[in-house]
Amino acid sequence: MADAADTVPRPLETEGPRGPWDRVRAELSDTGTVVMFGRVPAWRPHADDAALLRPLLGRDWPRYESLSQPRMRERFAASRLLVRHAVAAVIDTAAELVDLAYQPGGRPYVRGCDQIDISLSHTEEMMVVGITRKGRIGVDVELADRRMAGTGSESQTCTPYERARLDASDPAARNDLLVRLWTLKEAYSKALGQGLRFRFTEFGFALEPRGANGARLVRPDGSRIGGTEWRFATFAVDGGRYVVSTAVYDAGFGEVADLSVLTALDEGLLDALLGVADGG
Repeated sequence: MADAADTVPRPLETEGPRGPWDRVRAELSDTGTVVMFGRVPAWRPHADDAALLRPLLGRDWPRYESLSQPRMRERFAASRLLVRHAVAAVIDTAAELVDLAYQPGGRPYVRGCDQIDISLSHTEEMMVVGITRKGRIGVDVELADRRMAGTGSESQTCTPYERARLDASDPAARNDLLVRLWTLKEAYSKALGQGLRFRFTEFGFALEPRGANGARLVRPDGSRIGGTEWRFATFAVDGGRYVVSTAVYDAGFGEVADLSVLTALDEGLLDALLGVADGG
């Protein structure tokens, strides 16, 4: 049986700013990775009061203000609130103190906190956030019934090996398999980051049976790519309405016992900061 730290954990549901964050912290401690999902209505800001919302959105405030459509503004704010509260829970700080920033390609990261890597995905009313202390993470979410079969997706997305496996599968399962492959490739691309992107037809996945959730990275001809650093999985969430895929890269950083921002700071610097805060 695989050790818990060698598996990709099943996504946990969040019910709004109240969490439950104890489960999130426990998952990250046990496995090194945690994936959370939440629905936009549960994370919708309760008021448009700029004085309340602006501190929580931080650097995202100008972009939020630039969005003209109410639904886009709502989903944007909800997804960033989910990220900030999730990060705040695992590094033991307040959500408004999480400094969320973006790399040139749009990949989010937490400024001043390189102990963790984060990833965000959303579609319709569903949002997913992944956090790992292992190295790199990518997450992707898609509607389980999104129509992909018969739309040309196979030729644009799949390797020869994957197309052969699709052709040999039950026709009724073809669309389900395509959605799983698509979200895995999106998650893997996000985990790789900017400089290493390549076409989806240049790498593939060997899917385990749906109940097993796992997948292996393979070459276009189906031969396995060596190494054990990557872990992949797909899960059905929200009663099977959505598919969530996760890609995690273990960079070999070792165990991090405490991610709290207080213990991560140098003691002398911390004393100085507290002295300033106290007016000393």
